[in-house]
Amino acid sequence: MSGAMLTAMLVLFAASIPVAIAIGIAAIVGIAGFTSFPLIVAAQQLFVALDRFPLAAIPFFILAGNLMEVGGISRRLVEFARSIVGGIQGGLPATCVVTCMIFAAISGSSVATTFAIGSIMIPALVRAGYPVAFAAALQATAAELGVIIPPSIPMILYGVTTQTSIPELFIAGFGPGILIGGALIATVLVWCRLKGWGKQDGVGRLSFATATKQAGFALFMPVVVLGGIYGGITTPTEASVLAVIYALLVGMFLHREIGWRDLFPIFRKSVISSAVIMFIIACAAVFSWLLNRQGVPDAAAAWLATSFDSAAYYLLVVNLFLFVVGMFVETSASIIVLAPILQEAAERLGVDGVHFGTVMVVNLALGMITPPFGVNLFAAAQVARCGVDQMMRYLGVFIAVIFACLMVITYVPWITMALPHLVFR
Repeated sequence: MSGAMLTAMLVLFAASIPVAIAIGIAAIVGIAGFTSFPLIVAAQQLFVALDRFPLAAIPFFILAGNLMEVGGISRRLVEFARSIVGGIQGGLPATCVVTCMIFAAISGSSVATTFAIGSIMIPALVRAGYPVAFAAALQATAAELGVIIPPSIPMILYGVTTQTSIPELFIAGFGPGILIGGALIATVLVWCRLKGWGKQDGVGRLSFATATKQAGFALFMPVVVLGGIYGGITTPTEASVLAVIYALLVGMFLHREIGWRDLFPIFRKSVISSAVIMFIIACAAVFSWLLNRQGVPDAAAAWLATSFDSAAYYLLVVNLFLFVVGMFVETSASIIVLAPILQEAAERLGVDGVHFGTVMVVNLALGMITPPFGVNLFAAAQVARCGVDQMMRYLGVFIAVIFACLMVITYVPWITMALPHLVFR
């Protein structure tokens, strides 16, 4: 059965059928062709897959990100980041990275980060003389920090799927996020020096005091979200609701940039984005349920654990495998289908589940900027109004930097595990 399901799924992928539908049809093939279950069980499992309290955080974090985009929080964060790093040559690209790091600590979504920050930073970079394709490639790359630095929607999915502590996964993401952000900043600063770009990046920059004052409410939002989680006051799901309430109050009554007429388009956009993700989760969960009934995860984990002599070699092979998977399969589906299999084998080889989860999320985040299906690429291209093919001449360097950081994160567990050990263990 599993072979037929996998074959059906790959054939549908090759036919450019949407990921969720391809996985769902493959699951129906398995139920109808190889079990005695009635097809109504598919609908039942779709419901069961979504009937989990932690998943409620996903639509709320998406809504919070959209409220911040319209409510002026994104623009104020950009000005704050620019007041810190914008005064040097290459300061504007560095501002893009720093702003994405800050916004990532609020939104949990790379696509939301791309639109919210890209709509401000890409036009600013183009006006400053940077090639539009460079600006779009940088924004797409920096926005992947939205799923690495907590709160992170993929980390929520990973925690739910593998029964791993979501707060521990969240706090484990800080080290990798800071490492990747620092590497991207160093890369763009050197690049700008070599190309002679950005010599006037400091013109029009606000002072640190002024920018901090304007961004005060925006900067307090990560304190509300993450402080509630790590202070033991709220769960991640409850924190996502607080993020929505805070963004709504700030946007409507403090910044006064959200009117009553703006709410319907914001809610509509959020509902559509949430529905797409939830549909993928539900279909992938039915597929995964069938594999579990056949014992595929246990058998695969046992085979993987006995096929590799060391955890180091296993992690290398898994990273290469996930890098290829991320090019073709949406992140949510990849996590739900593959995480239980790969984590069990990793734990048998002595790899901590939180560390492995962080490595997996960082790796699959690369898939958001690798063609042919990199979602961040298309989002950035839409904002910049340029073709993805134009971005490729710059994107290779950024992909190489992220992959190098991934290798460091993989083989230096301290980067991931230092904070979880300090806080939780």
